[in-house]
Amino acid sequence: MRSFKAIRVDKNSQGYEADYVEMSDSALMDGDVDVDVLYSAINYKDGLAVTGKGPVVRRFPMVPGVDLVGRVTGTGRPDFAVGDLVVATGCGVGEAHFGGFAQRARLSGDWLVKLPEPLTPARAMTVGTAGLTAMFCVLALERHGLKPADGLAVVSGASGGVGSFAVALLARAGWRVAAITGHAAEADYLKSIGAAEVLARDAFSAPGKALQAQLFAAGVDTVGGVTLANLLSQTQFDGAVAACGNVGGMDLPASVAPFILRGVALLGVESVRPRIELRRAAWARIAADLDTAIIDAMCEIIPFDQALERARSIVSGKVRGRVVIEMP
Repeated sequence: MRSFKAIRVDKNSQGYEADYVEMSDSALMDGDVDVDVLYSAINYKDGLAVTGKGPVVRRFPMVPGVDLVGRVTGTGRPDFAVGDLVVATGCGVGEAHFGGFAQRARLSGDWLVKLPEPLTPARAMTVGTAGLTAMFCVLALERHGLKPADGLAVVSGASGGVGSFAVALLARAGWRVAAITGHAAEADYLKSIGAAEVLARDAFSAPGKALQAQLFAAGVDTVGGVTLANLLSQTQFDGAVAACGNVGGMDLPASVAPFILRGVALLGVESVRPRIELRRAAWARIAADLDTAIIDAMCEIIPFDQALERARSIVSGKVRGRVVIEMP
């Protein structure tokens, strides 16, 4: 029986406790594919999981880490072979099923995608849930029939993880992109990854008219709330906004006017459910479209023994870009 290092979260009468532990293969949860984890990544959800500041963990004890990439060491599935590099994001990993903050994982093959070339494992984790969600948004806009010739694309929360990848992916697909951010100092960074112009968040943060000037053909919204309502009101005829976040609130203080008078579409995007064919398509596009220099510019690789401290820091807003954990 092999032992391995992990971060484990427990809950007791004193509250949450997260610490480094030694575990054995006998503790792994059900699954039909065994993986030696090479890299994981620190998401905001992981910070909530280790601090207990949000209801992320759905069973205890739990190994957090909603993203992981690793090498298959055992499989009961004909579609995977020992030695395959595979990536997992979402699907309850790190929330209801032991996740990536460990050297070993046992997972359902329904959650796994073979790592497409030329992505390296470290770059796949730099992309992680954030980049995958952004790609889902781009694919949703394309399924709606939108194309770069239709006009300007807008991205809210553009300096965040999902927003940054959305800017880069839309620009790579040929869109002229307007990036909305509350951090003026990030303007040069956003232009370096593809933004044609940078807009101040304040212009979208206050309630506006039900119908406003038609500025955008397409949008990716990571914020929700008033910002999303304003984007819908500024979307042109037959345009669409793909919505995937709620940091600005769960409410949507909008009217039906953009929908019934301009034919605007609101496309909901979520990234947790398996939907393996969509995941394969998204990872293939990411591997083909994303500039490796942009991926590397977003990445900081840290050793496993710093993961717990950095996961706590992300909740306090002290982490910029993508922090990737290299397993020992």
